[in-house]
Order: sequence, then structure tokens, then C-alpha cells
Amino acid sequence: MARAAAFKFALTSLLFAAALTGFPVAAKGPLEGSAGSGQATVSVAELPQQGRETYELIRLGGPFPYEKDGAVFGNRERQLPAARRGYWREYTVRTPGSRDRGARRIVCGGPLRRPDACYYTADHYASFRKIVE
Repeated sequence: MARAAAFKFALTSLLFAAALTGFPVAAKGPLEGSAGSGQATVSVAELPQQGRETYELIRLGGPFPYEKDGAVFGNRERQLPAARRGYWREYTVRTPGSRDRGARRIVCGGPLRRPDACYYTADHYASFRKIVE
């Protein structure tokens, strides 16, 4: 138990230090943005089907299938741009076969039906890709 807490503290410290130095902490992969963009992106069309459905529900203002959809996202790891508390909201992207909410989310900031920006994570906030239309 103490080892797990020490590991979590070390990992959190490393991520915080990386954020302060500007070292990129978001995972890079097949959905990465164009070369030289400086930020990983994913087009709406590249999202998994369930992600496209969730994105559409966000634009329509719901209804959402999960009670926690639309809840404030704290951005404690500071992987998204800094904003006032309550700016970021999270939405579940259904994961087929998962017995719980799974790890996939879309996090949007700004007005509810017309967000300023939305980000997709497939790994429960470990990395984000900005959604572009």
C-alpha cells in the first residue's frame, strides 16, 4: 500500500515537473495531429463511433446516458489549457463491453451547446487530443 502511494506521488511529481518545463506529457499515437501543429488533434470523423455520438449529444445539449455527464472537470493535472473552475465539463464515451463508464471521455470548455474547445481521451485523462471539425 505504501509503495503504491509512493509511486503515485512520484508519478504526479514527474508530471507536474514536466508541465512546468513545457515537456510534452500527452501520449502520441495514430490519432496525433499534423506535423508541426504542437498539439495532438483528432478530427470528429476519426473518433470512434461512440465518440461521434457523444460529441453530437454535446452539441444537442443531451440527453446524456450517464448521470455524471456534464459534471465539472477539475483539470488538476493541468493537461488542458488553464481556465476558471467550472469551465471544463466531462462526458462519457461509451466503451462496448465495459461494465462501468470505461476510460474514454470528451472534455469540453465554454458554452454548453457551442463549446470553445473539446478534447478526447481514450486513457482516462492520461493524454488528450483536441477535437477538430
